[in-house]
Amino acid sequence: MADLAQRALAAANTIAVVGLSRHPAKAAHSVPANLQANGFRIIPVHPSADELLGEKVYRSLSDIPEPVDLVDVFRPAREAPGIAREAVAIGAKTLWLQQGIVSPEARRIATEAGLDYVEDQCTAVVRALGRITKPQG
Repeated sequence: MADLAQRALAAANTIAVVGLSRHPAKAAHSVPANLQANGFRIIPVHPSADELLGEKVYRSLSDIPEPVDLVDVFRPAREAPGIAREAVAIGAKTLWLQQGIVSPEARRIATEAGLDYVEDQCTAVVRALGRITKPQG
């Protein structure tokens, strides 16, 4: 049976990426691009960009006008609790902190609210290992 990370990613269609980078060489750009190329709907959250990966950028999770399944975090651990609160407030199903990011407080906030929680794992690696793709179109 797949682990929680694979199950959560397989169940997601729409992924809000907090901290999606403008720079293609950075993981915070290439990882979401990989997810998008494999059929996931990516919604960038960035403080100043207008468009990333061909998608409209939102300043915060609360600005996104559609349901979000998974919040993928590419920000420092100290910001994770606030992002966790926002993920709970918008009704996301999963909070995912990328590889290298760990936050006991974000874990507590997310799990107490009933969200699936993944930390210190890369969504692109989990997607590849689980061979998870979404139908295009």
